[in-house]
Amino acid sequence: MTASERAFARRIDLTSLQLFVAVCELGSIGRAAEREFIAASAISKRLSDLEGTLGTPLLYRHARGVDLTPAGESLLHHARSVLYSLEKMQGELSEYADGVRGHVRVHANISAIVQFLPEDLGAFSRAHDAIKIDLEEHLSSEIVRAVQEGAADLGVCHLAEGGGELQSLPYRDDTLVLVVPAGHPLAARGPIDFVDALDYDHVGLHTNSSIHVAMHQAATEAGRTIRLRIHVTGLDAMCRMIENGLGVGVMPLRAFELMQGGLGRALVCVALDEPWARRHIRLVARDFSTLPVAARMLVEHLHTPEAAPVQRVA
Repeated sequence: MTASERAFARRIDLTSLQLFVAVCELGSIGRAAEREFIAASAISKRLSDLEGTLGTPLLYRHARGVDLTPAGESLLHHARSVLYSLEKMQGELSEYADGVRGHVRVHANISAIVQFLPEDLGAFSRAHDAIKIDLEEHLSSEIVRAVQEGAADLGVCHLAEGGGELQSLPYRDDTLVLVVPAGHPLAARGPIDFVDALDYDHVGLHTNSSIHVAMHQAATEAGRTIRLRIHVTGLDAMCRMIENGLGVGVMPLRAFELMQGGLGRALVCVALDEPWARRHIRLVARDFSTLPVAARMLVEHLHTPEAAPVQRVA
């Protein structure tokens, strides 16, 4: 933070920001004064001081109340973000008073969540029951952005080329397979090229998912298009759609194996003879060495110095 930024931060009063947000939400200084149990004149004075500090009008004042200027709209957005961060900080710090000795925010993609993280996080939590883990599912591209912006301490995802300034460590390997109904023309075949699956309708994940991106790139390189019949948001939904004849789909092998118990013999998987079908799931952080102690402990638990062998389909 530069000297000018530090000086600006010292001039901004949090109480004034809270009152400014209240006025914006209620559209009136008088109503805000009633809700916040403070004199309307005191709020008006704080808002005038805030405008003086920022050097620009924030509100249009009229007989019916107030409206936001363009600068006021910008400040409202940032003020809400600051106040939300303070509330979150208070909540997390209060957990330490209740005995929690650490808090790790983790964003992971669906492949990691379905295949590996339940067992790994379960084992970590049993060994460190005072450390709280907040886990959210996101697309790999969103995870990278969240870690870069500080919204997550740790990411677990397929890290594309050019992951910016993030650091990464190996976590697990996974293998993509083509899932088809039993009796499908491709069901009895050995490893196939992905182009062989392009003659059939597909059930696909989100268009920004790493799986869809890899499939789309492979189809484009072959001069073909994917006959995408339906998008789903989860691997279980994909299996249900394939089981009911809506197409074929690409998903991680271990995820298919974990769900196969509930599918009986309705679906089978076919190996894909494609380099992009063998993938590396990685741990990502802005700087592993500067993570909080609890987050570093989790990284040590999840990190695999040598990537696991690639799983093959017979």
